[in-house]
Amino acid sequence: MTDVADVIVTVPGLRGHVDEHWQTRLAATLPNVRSVQPLGRENPSLDDRVAALQDAVAAAGGPVIIVAHSAGALVTVHWAARHDTGKVRGALLATPPDLALPLPAEYPSLHTLREHGWVPIPRQRLPFPSIVAASADDPLGEPGRVRALAAAWGSCWHGLGRVGHLNPASGYGEWPGVHPLIDELRTMEAPR
Repeated sequence: MTDVADVIVTVPGLRGHVDEHWQTRLAATLPNVRSVQPLGRENPSLDDRVAALQDAVAAAGGPVIIVAHSAGALVTVHWAARHDTGKVRGALLATPPDLALPLPAEYPSLHTLREHGWVPIPRQRLPFPSIVAASADDPLGEPGRVRALAAAWGSCWHGLGRVGHLNPASGYGEWPGVHPLIDELRTMEAPR
């Protein structure tokens, strides 16, 4: 199970706080979790999210495992392109969107996301081990495009099957599979 010496930093997507979300529930079950404050859909600023992730990593006392969901996965790769990642032991990037097609109406438009720096999505290899956990039927990320992002980032691919966007709206408040993936990150070697 999860090593208490690691600080788990959860990075939400474009949502606000959701009690039923698997990231919220994960934070309640582990002793060493720092959650990046959700900014919600009303604030589309990528820079604000990257700064919040930087603050959380800087405040962590020990090695960090990032557990990001949805747009939080994109925040993580943008953050890695801009900051020192030396404390990061690994990252779990769950159901990243590909931003190739318009998002559902409740999300910011692609134009708004472009204006706030979300696109282009960085495609350089991440300097730490990573796993992309992706859904076969995610309405926000076409599997082929998400697999191409994972390959560009040097991430291991973990297919989740048909789990939608792996959120409460898709029927996932609990996600028991998160713990083994976090543990797997601990055994992975850093990229060379």
